[in-house]
Amino acid sequence: MKQTLISSNNAFIVHQRLGFDQLSSQSTLTELLQSFPKRYNIVCYLTKSTSASTTAPTKTGIMTEYRKILLEGYPTVVERTGGNLIAGDGRQIAIDDAVHLAPVDPRKIICVHLNYKSRVDEFMTKLPLTPTFFQKPLTALNSHNANVVRPKRCQWLNFEGEIAIVIGKYCRNISQAEASDYIAGYTVANDFGIHDFRDTDAGSMLRVKGSDTLCPVGPALVTDWDFRNKQIRTLVNGELKQDGNTDEMEWDMHYLVADIARNITLEPGDILLSGTPANSRPVEPGDTVTVEVEGLGALTNTIVEGPTPIREDVGHQPMTTEEVISTAMGGDWEFRGIRAPKGPGSAHYKSTVEED
Repeated sequence: MKQTLISSNNAFIVHQRLGFDQLSSQSTLTELLQSFPKRYNIVCYLTKSTSASTTAPTKTGIMTEYRKILLEGYPTVVERTGGNLIAGDGRQIAIDDAVHLAPVDPRKIICVHLNYKSRVDEFMTKLPLTPTFFQKPLTALNSHNANVVRPKRCQWLNFEGEIAIVIGKYCRNISQAEASDYIAGYTVANDFGIHDFRDTDAGSMLRVKGSDTLCPVGPALVTDWDFRNKQIRTLVNGELKQDGNTDEMEWDMHYLVADIARNITLEPGDILLSGTPANSRPVEPGDTVTVEVEGLGALTNTIVEGPTPIREDVGHQPMTTEEVISTAMGGDWEFRGIRAPKGPGSAHYKSTVEED
């Protein structure tokens, strides 16, 4: 079987994320998989290979599902047909047997802050006049069935089920009406955040949302999908936690693309996360989190504790403050008795507060 050599840069990324010292720049994929604990799902840390296609899928007017998997050691773009994934040369594998990679290789990961009305209501706040955005580093990118790492000494890791817009061609200064021509498709995303760092980075959320592994996307890039009136749900260990609909969005997918592209060039593969509905909450190591989007599929990840703790000799330390608790708990109604939960999905969180 062919083996992909891991570049020195990719080897460094694996080493940096997992804290292991035994790593050669000429390690093969098989050697890496055998060298590290299986629970860390090493394959999710590999960046793209020259053997993987970087061409945006062609829109046909018919919903088509593309995935990127490891096939005989190489990242390979495949198309789903029933329960099988089929490569361009005819090779195929059952979906359940496939090792998934992120379906796209972005140069930018851009996320909108508030967009779903239920989330705004939950925080008892108001939407800004126009969307506000933040970025996740590319090293946060992760994949379906991979592990999401909560660093040691951190405890406020929240899920946020979302839909990611995938850019299909260079995009700059376009109208909302033109935006669909520049969108290759959509995929499921989970905008995880470590709120222990909420009190630092002057509101940019760089370390809250940008820590390694905190942006799983997949399992598929779906073309010709209509985002209107679609259900989006998040389940933790099979229990429903978030339950929303894209019609809650104040700004739709076309608006978000046109807004960013006014002064930032979007490139093929770039992804824009479009916001989350109410009821993002903390999860623990061992929990399994699944985001389901109607027509796009289900993205599943398992939470693990990182192998190394956050260093104590430099930088802002993980904290549990009023701001951290309030944000992680969706406005802090449970902790401080501000109000009982209400709105879509609220039934999944029992409050000790009685409504007036």
